[in-house]
Formats: sequence, C-alpha cells, structure tokens
Amino acid sequence: MQSNMSFQSASKSSAIEINKVLKNTYMLLSMTLAFSAVTAGVSMAMNLSHMVALVMMLAAFGLMFVVNKKADSASGVYWIFGFTGLMGASLGPMLNVYAAMPGGPAIIMQALGGTALIFFALSGYALTSKKDFSFMGGFLMTGLIVVLVASLANIFFQIPALSLAISAAVIMVMSGLILFDTSRIINGGETNYIRATISLYLNIYNIFVHLLSLLGVLGNDD
Repeated sequence: MQSNMSFQSASKSSAIEINKVLKNTYMLLSMTLAFSAVTAGVSMAMNLSHMVALVMMLAAFGLMFVVNKKADSASGVYWIFGFTGLMGASLGPMLNVYAAMPGGPAIIMQALGGTALIFFALSGYALTSKKDFSFMGGFLMTGLIVVLVASLANIFFQIPALSLAISAAVIMVMSGLILFDTSRIINGGETNYIRATISLYLNIYNIFVHLLSLLGVLGNDD
C-alpha cells in the first residue's frame, strides 16, 4: 500500500515537472520568436547585405553551442535571445528580396501563416495524443543528413528542381522533428526548457525559410 502511494506521488511529481518544462518552453519560444521578428524587421529597415546576413548566421551557430553549454544555468536565457536575435536579423536581406517581388509581401505572410499552421497542428496533435514519437529519431537524422548533402551538392550544380525538392524535404523533416521534440518533452525525454526551446525554434525557422522559398518559386511561375 505504501509503495503504491509512493509510486502515485512520484508519478504526480513527474507530471508536474513535465508540465512546468512544457509551459516554460512555449513561453520562451513565443518570446524568442517575437524577438526574432523584431530583429528581422530592424535588419530589413537597415537594408543589410547578404554578406552581413551570412556573418550573423555563422555567429548564431557559434552561439548555439554556447546556449547548449549554458542551458543548465540562468544565463542560458540571455544566450538564447542572442542566438535567436542573430537568426532573425540574418533573415532581413532575404525578406527584402521577397518583399520587392510582385506580390512578395503576400508570399511572406502566406509563409508565416503556413508555418504557424504546421507548428500548431503538429504540436497540438502530439500534446493531445501523447504518443511517443521517439521511434522517428533514426529516420529524421537520416533525412537531415541526406538534405544537408543534397544542399551542399546543389551549391555547385544549381539545379532549380533539386532546390524545390530540398525545400520540400526540409519542411517534411522539420515537421517530423516538431512531433519528435514535443513528444520528448511530454514523455520526460527533455527536461531542460532552454534546450527544448532551441530545438523547436530551429524547426519553425527552417520550415518558414523553406516554405517561403517554395511559395516564392510557385508565385513566380504564375
């Protein structure tokens, strides 16, 4: 009887902890996304060059390792804002290109709306179903490697059809990662909300960039 009560107490404590991680993750995710939007807007207003955007993205990836290292300390929150701020700012030059296209602002809004729809639908499904999507880990990792190799190859070959295929593949892989990462939080596989936030942020970021690319090509074909 006592061991049963202890088990129930431990289960309740675990559920409270998971809910706390989930709540903190979504709160921090919403704030970092909003901050990224602000820095992207500032970058657009300053009309920064693509070279500056590349430098900021490289700096952001450097910060990503710092965020993971500092994730267990209070300073991790400041580092993640530095990372997401640079990632948002690096989008400025690309967004300016799309904004200057015929119907460009509408394409940007469609990409934002599509990204939000994908994220809320998939994370909502993972939250309500409470399914364990850890089995997808190997498949998703393989998908990431294939996409990375194809992207590097296309830098040299510059095949438009391959670019479209890569963008579609990235959206599919990142969608799978939303299910995988959300499932890890729900099932206690990820207990650090800073690391959980950075994972979900990168999923959303990549879906937006590649959805924008797809919509831009389709818009030009019309």
